[in-house]
Amino acid sequence: MKIKKMEAGLYCLHCQEEVDHEITYINSQIKSIRCMQCNKTKELNIDVKKEFYKEIVERIATKPTRMTEEYRKDLSHLLFSLPFRAIKKPYRLLKDVNSSRKVIRYYTKKKGIEK
Repeated sequence: MKIKKMEAGLYCLHCQEEVDHEITYINSQIKSIRCMQCNKTKELNIDVKKEFYKEIVERIATKPTRMTEEYRKDLSHLLFSLPFRAIKKPYRLLKDVNSSRKVIRYYTKKKGIEK
């Protein structure tokens, strides 16, 4: 699960003018929009666990297609890189799971505080 932050010039209802805002995305969903001038934040409801499961299902479902494309593109490269990728995969998977758990934990706690 990836959190991305970007800046955009948007009209702020509180400031009554167009100012820079920080937009926070979880995967491709907007989670929050914060005015950089007045610091007002608009939180959008996202089921973080649902996003996580959707990401996992998509990755699993598209793996055969991605492997087939890689095979058709360059078989020798695939065969050469496969042992290294198999060794690195558990570490990458653990890293992804840990980062996703942090995101889920952070937004679940934050949601619990707001209630």
